[in-house]
Amino acid sequence: MELKWFEDFLSVTRCYSFTRAAEERHITQSALSRRIRQLEDWLGVPLFDRKTYPVTLTPEGQAFLATASETVFAMSHLRNDMHLRYSQRTAVMRFAMLNTLSLTFFPDWIKQISLQQPLGYIRLCDQKPTFSELITLLHSGETDFLLTYAHDSVSLIQQLSSFPMLRLGTERAIAVCRPDSDGKPLYPIGFGRDPIPYLSYGHHTFFAHALAEMFSRKPLPLTTIYENGMSINLKAMALSGSGVAWLPESLVQEEFSRGILVRAGDRHWDMPLDIRLYRQPHLRNHQEEAFWLSAKGETSVSAA
Repeated sequence: MELKWFEDFLSVTRCYSFTRAAEERHITQSALSRRIRQLEDWLGVPLFDRKTYPVTLTPEGQAFLATASETVFAMSHLRNDMHLRYSQRTAVMRFAMLNTLSLTFFPDWIKQISLQQPLGYIRLCDQKPTFSELITLLHSGETDFLLTYAHDSVSLIQQLSSFPMLRLGTERAIAVCRPDSDGKPLYPIGFGRDPIPYLSYGHHTFFAHALAEMFSRKPLPLTTIYENGMSINLKAMALSGSGVAWLPESLVQEEFSRGILVRAGDRHWDMPLDIRLYRQPHLRNHQEEAFWLSAKGETSVSAA
């Protein structure tokens, strides 16, 4: 059974003629007659009295008319509803990103892109507690784009090697703490052997992976006193004078200018980072393709 058979049947009942119905359906009369026969064979009853002019419905055809009308209406409504749902879903550009980048880099960057083309509806995926879970969002197709920091020491980045990537910029994670009354760091690093109160990212975040490698090359007498996976929360603890945290420089620019946070160590303790945008190998619509080209152009301008 095919829906077009039902539509053919309704067209003949409206037109009272196979010839006019064929014109309405944009097919030949022989093709229309054949499809009506197929519907009658499927139902096992004749639907039209072909001996009369104009064509009339048989009693079985009369009984079938209401069902055919309801079926076509219901299926058309379903098709339109599903198309609308799909259009709404595919019009949304889904982003996953590290929380810090959602606060510091993304707002101004996406604003610049939007000046070149309308972006429509952007949805930020729910934050994930671990870096591997964030990567999984791209692998599973739950996000279209992934904005992340990258560093050679973080081996998990290799899991993204098969995805198209743009390098959008650079960043540094720097050791910061509260200053003392003389404006010097409360907890200077790289001097002496006294334990340094350390504000840690834990074990499964991007920065946890990156810092672990750095500390293996440049050991420090760190004593973890607090753990949190989000840079913004570690900044709050650093502002309270609790210890030293490695934070993205963009996240502490205002605090540096006000003198309420300072470097805990020199640039030897900085960790350089890439800012990268990864995407699905196959984008879902022209809007996402246009966005990627704009982002690529913006990157070229920035690099220049």
